[in-house]
Amino acid sequence: MSHPLIDNLESLSNHEVEEKLLDLQKKYFSTRNPDLQMQLSMIIEMYREEIRARRAKEMSKLNSQNGENGLDSLINIS
Repeated sequence: MSHPLIDNLESLSNHEVEEKLLDLQKKYFSTRNPDLQMQLSMIIEMYREEIRARRAKEMSKLNSQNGENGLDSLINIS
């Protein structure tokens, strides 16, 4: 999902993305305009998805550094 008013989120740090998400959520709950809330909810979802993707990438990186291959070492069929 993309929004025409949002640039590339990859250029922001994790802290900046989280701060922006909190700011957008405050704005969402402070307005009573349903059209504005709809636009804000789209942008909030973009930021949430960016945070999820970054965390998944970090977890994958940590797992590969630790030598873990998921369930491969637990399943032994012989």
